[in-house]
Amino acid sequence: MSEKFAVDMIGCDGHGLCAELVPELVRLDEWGYPILAPAVVPPHLAGHARKAVTLCPKLALTLVPTRPR
Repeated sequence: MSEKFAVDMIGCDGHGLCAELVPELVRLDEWGYPILAPAVVPPHLAGHARKAVTLCPKLALTLVPTRPR
């Protein structure tokens, strides 16, 4: 199953931990809030992605399943 990141922008406080853990898929805007890549999480980054979700201080980051094409 493929997954993508999603972020609750209201819950996010802009700590930036997600960008540190998965810089391939998350970058930060000028205020420190995440900008998510529209790509699915590749298998080799799945562990890092789950860690980023688990360690998000505000639990604002999630992984959501994507529909197969």
